Amino acid sequence: MKSAIATAFSRGNFDSTYEYLAEDICWAVPGEATYTGKEEIIKHCTDVAAYFKTVTTKFEVHQIIKEENKIAVTGTAEFIRNGQRVSFVHGCDIYLFNDQGKLQSITSYCIQLK
Repeated sequence: MKSAIATAFSRGNFDSTYEYLAEDICWAVPGEATYTGKEEIIKHCTDVAAYFKTVTTKFEVHQIIKEENKIAVTGTAEFIRNGQRVSFVHGCDIYLFNDQGKLQSITSYCIQLK
């Protein structure tokens, strides 16, 4: 179940993960921003999902690593608009779940290629 939640979030299927977010969750994207609390994260996810609707997205999961309450998902995301690549990102999302099975923290490392 934890792998499915992590993979859904990494693929941008945010709304299916909201019930699994701890109230005091923290999502850090080093070099970009940190989002704190379930409401702030849902707001940011809503904004990101709105962007996803303006492009064609191709998400590929390359690897899922599991250890107790920790899941790491690596992969790529390609964003295309009008037949042209807008961006291509290599990413690694690290998910930590609390003892209640809720997501306590997410760290997303994103390397954008030109």
